[in-house]
Amino acid sequence: KYSVGQYYKTHHDFIPHQRNRQCGPRILTFFMYLSDVRGGGTRFPELNVTVQPKTGRALIFGNVENLDPTVLHSQVRHEALPVEEGIKYAANAWYHLYDYQSAVRNGCN
Repeated sequence: KYSVGQYYKTHHDFIPHQRNRQCGPRILTFFMYLSDVRGGGTRFPELNVTVQPKTGRALIFGNVENLDPTVLHSQVRHEALPVEEGIKYAANAWYHLYDYQSAVRNGCN
């Protein structure tokens, strides 16, 4: 949930230390907008792409290199731009290289 003026600074969804964990790194990000707002887009600075929020619109992007899923894909750093009007609701899911649920059950997340 993002209210007017809220944002999230530029970051990457890949978590390097997870390479050596049972779950493996986050290989894909799924992000869905649940509301319409003014502003609040998701910007990918290296790609010069901004996706504007629209209810039901979804993004899916790889966090790793195609040939080696343990290596960060540097071009998908992204940020949530400030919301100008409305409340931005969204949902996300991260897909890991290996079974994340078993890793959590084993205390290895």
